[in-house]
Amino acid sequence: MSLRKSVILIALVLLTISVNSQTVKFLTYNLRFDNPADGANAWTNRRAWLCEQVKQANPDVFGIQEGLISQIKYLDSVFSDYRHTGVGREDGKTKGEFSALFFNAKKIRILKQSTFWLSPTPQKPTMGWDAACMRICSYGLFQIISTGRKFWVFNTHLDHIGVQARKNSASLILQKIKKLNQPEYPVILMGDFNSTPESEPFKMITEQFSDSKIAEKSMSMGPEGTFNGFEATKPATERIDFIFTSKKGIILQNYFVLRESREARYASDHFPVFIEVKFE
Repeated sequence: MSLRKSVILIALVLLTISVNSQTVKFLTYNLRFDNPADGANAWTNRRAWLCEQVKQANPDVFGIQEGLISQIKYLDSVFSDYRHTGVGREDGKTKGEFSALFFNAKKIRILKQSTFWLSPTPQKPTMGWDAACMRICSYGLFQIISTGRKFWVFNTHLDHIGVQARKNSASLILQKIKKLNQPEYPVILMGDFNSTPESEPFKMITEQFSDSKIAEKSMSMGPEGTFNGFEATKPATERIDFIFTSKKGIILQNYFVLRESREARYASDHFPVFIEVKFE
C-alpha cells in the first residue's frame, strides 16, 4: 500500500472514530409561565439565572414548557446561536403556552417541524378529554451538520388535572411518533408529563422508550424529584419531568437533574433535566 493510501485510510478511520464517539446533549425545562403574582419568584427576577443554568449545561437541543411568547422572545435574545420551533397552544401561533424546541443552529439544522394538539382533533387547537387546558406536542426532525445524522425530538406538557387526558395523550404521542418515524431514526421524547414513574402514562411510554435516568451511574443520595414548587426548604419528591429515548440507535451516556438553589430560591418551580447520548 502506498504512503498516500495509508494516510487516507488512517484519516478515514480517525474520522469514523470521531463521528461514532460524538455525543449530543439534550435538556428539558419547565420555565414556569410569566406570572407577576409569583412575587419574588416572578419571571423577571429569575430569568437571567435560569438562562445561566441552560448555558452551563450547553445542550445541543433543549425543550421548554409553559413559555409565553414574551419568554420565548427573551430566550431568543439570550441564546443567539439557537433557533426555535413551536407555537402557542391557544391559537397555533403566539397565544398561550409554548412547548418550544431550541437548537444550536451552528451544529444542528431542522428538516421538518410541526405541532399537534393532545385531543381527539390533534390538527387544530382543541381541548382533550378531561383536560383542564389545551395541551400540545411540538416536534422536529433534526440533522447534525457535521455528520448528517438525523433524529427526532418531541416535546410536550401533559395535563395536570385530567387522568384520562394524560393516558390518551401518551397514547396519541406514541401513535404520532410511529407514523412519522417510518425511517426509524433515533427519537428523543421530553417534557413535563405530570405523571410519576408509577403512573399509567409512564408505563405506556417505557414499553417503547427508555427512561434516560438509567444512565445515572451512581446511586442517588437525595430526593429524585424534578418538581419543587419553589419550595427550597422542602425535599423535591415528585419526578414528573422526563427525557425518554429510543431503545435502539441511542446509547445513554449521562443524566442529571440540576438542583441548584440560591438564597433558598430556585430558578423555576421545576428542575431542568439533562442527558448526553451517542447515536449508534
